[in-house]
Amino acid sequence: MSKVRQIVISGYYGFANAGDEAMLAAMIEALTELDPAMNIIVLSGNPADTRQRHGVESVYRLNYPEIIRVLANSDLLISGGGSLLQDVTSDRSLYYYLSIMILAKKLNTPVMLYAQGIGPVRGRLAQAAMRYIGNMADMITVRDEGSRNELQRLKVIRPPVHVTADPVLAMHPVDREIGRTILRKHRLEGAAPLIGISVREWKDWEHYKTVLAKAADAIVEQFGARVVFIPMQCPEDFAAAKKIVERTTREVHVLTEEYTTYELLSLVGNLDMLIGIRLHALIFAAVMHVPLAGISYDPKIDRFLECLGEQPVGTLKSITVETLIATVKELLAERQRPNRPWEERMNDLHEKAFRSAELAVELIGK
Repeated sequence: MSKVRQIVISGYYGFANAGDEAMLAAMIEALTELDPAMNIIVLSGNPADTRQRHGVESVYRLNYPEIIRVLANSDLLISGGGSLLQDVTSDRSLYYYLSIMILAKKLNTPVMLYAQGIGPVRGRLAQAAMRYIGNMADMITVRDEGSRNELQRLKVIRPPVHVTADPVLAMHPVDREIGRTILRKHRLEGAAPLIGISVREWKDWEHYKTVLAKAADAIVEQFGARVVFIPMQCPEDFAAAKKIVERTTREVHVLTEEYTTYELLSLVGNLDMLIGIRLHALIFAAVMHVPLAGISYDPKIDRFLECLGEQPVGTLKSITVETLIATVKELLAERQRPNRPWEERMNDLHEKAFRSAELAVELIGK
């Protein structure tokens, strides 16, 4: 009888962030498609939620004695996906994920960086730690060329780096009926165009909130559309959306419930277009072949849009109402057009995203 392979996954899981939970769901889906018997253990901030949500074993991410036990009996540590290795939002998280990697190496467990978005890493100590521990990895895949360039800048030179794609891009489109049920519950069904907006709080900046409020009003007035704000992280995104809605004069809607990955994918699939600040809201739109417009606050937004052959409509500081409305007009006019250029790129990105799982299984086989 062949030995059941066991993988430990380390990432930002168990914190009600829809993008990170989607990445975990996508990794589990791809890995178990390749090996249905694989045992997956996730390091999580909320193990009970992770077990219930994803149907896998889970260990509290700060329970180091238990982490040592599972790593010692595992065939691979996967660090990823997401923007784990950066010190812009916090340098503590960078050191945490590096500590799990070096712990695995001390226990002779192979380590793989899985479709990560690397950087920026700015601090001198953080760069040294990245260089030292990054070069210990047994396999590295990143989700874009910008991440490979960041590793080169940090002098992480082994093993060879494979450019794949965000794990969520390996997912298949889901049935839209679940999303229609959610919209029906909130009385958002109808013939008028439905425009989704995904926002987040960022450094208490006000400009983009004012712009989005004015743009939402203009979208309702000019296109007779319905506007709905869709949360990706609870409760932070609710609060950010409400700050914007308080500045509107027309009727717009905020969904105030927390949804699973598949519910969010289905919900986004019912939109006529999506305006997004959150990366994975944009990725959900791409997976569901929904026209999208990204507003950049971080290099990862620019990198993803570049993979689609697109550019942001602006940054949180530079976005204007005029630019947004012009983009909405263009995308609504084009939404019925078959074979949009970025949709063709999605097939390639889907294969690249799945390649990370294939490389993980190959690494275990070695």
